[in-house]
Amino acid sequence: MPLLALRDVDARYGQVQALRGVTLTVEEGEIVAILGANGAGKTTTLRAVSGTVRRSGTIELDGRSLARSGPERAARLGVAHVPEGRGTFSELTVWENLRLGAHTRRGALKDDFRRVLGYFPWLEARRAQQAGTLSGGEQQMLALARALMQRPRLLLLDEPSLGLAPLVVAEIFRIVRELNEREGTAVLLVEQNARTSLATAARAYVLEVGAVAYHGTSDELGERDAIRRSYLGY
Repeated sequence: MPLLALRDVDARYGQVQALRGVTLTVEEGEIVAILGANGAGKTTTLRAVSGTVRRSGTIELDGRSLARSGPERAARLGVAHVPEGRGTFSELTVWENLRLGAHTRRGALKDDFRRVLGYFPWLEARRAQQAGTLSGGEQQMLALARALMQRPRLLLLDEPSLGLAPLVVAEIFRIVRELNEREGTAVLLVEQNARTSLATAARAYVLEVGAVAYHGTSDELGERDAIRRSYLGY
C-alpha cells in the first residue's frame, strides 16, 4: 500500500475545474515530483492533498481517507505543507514560527527543536528575530523548518526555489535529500526547475491542463526528448 494515493481526483476554484481525474501515488520514503507548465494544476494537487481546495475523488494517506478532511486532520495524520511564497508569519519571531509548526503535537518540544537545529543551525542565533526581517532564502528555510516540527510522514513542497539565489536553492535541496535519507520522510515536490526536480525525485508526474499526461521514473522522463522539449523546458 502506498503512503499517499490519489485516484480520479477533481478540484475546482468556483466554476473553474483545475484538476481532472488525477491519479498518482507516493510510496513510503519516496520523493516524487510534479512537473508541468504554469496553470497545469501542480499547486492545486498539493492543495487537494492538504485539504485547502474543494476536491472530489479518493485521497488516502496510509489507507486513511483525506478526501472529506480539512488541513487540520491532514496535519494530524502527518502531512506538512510548505506553500509557494514561504508562508511564514512575518510578525512573529523565528522561535514562535517554529512553535506553531508543532501545534498538532503534544508533549515537550525540546527534542524537536534540537532535531530541527541539526538541519538549520543558524536558527538558534536568530530565534528572537522577527521572521519578516529574514532574507527570502532564510524565510524559505524557516518555512521548511517549521514543517519539520510536525515530524511529518509526507512533506508537500511547493516551488521552494522561487526567487532564490542558486546557492540557496542548492542548500535547500541538500537538506530535503538529507531529511529523506535520514528520516525516511516522503516528499511530493512541485518545482519550476525541471532539472533539479528530476535530479532529486525518484519518479515524476507531468500534468497538462489539470490531468496527468505522463509519468515514470525521473531517468525515463529525462531521456525522452519530446517530453523534455514540450514539458520540461530543456
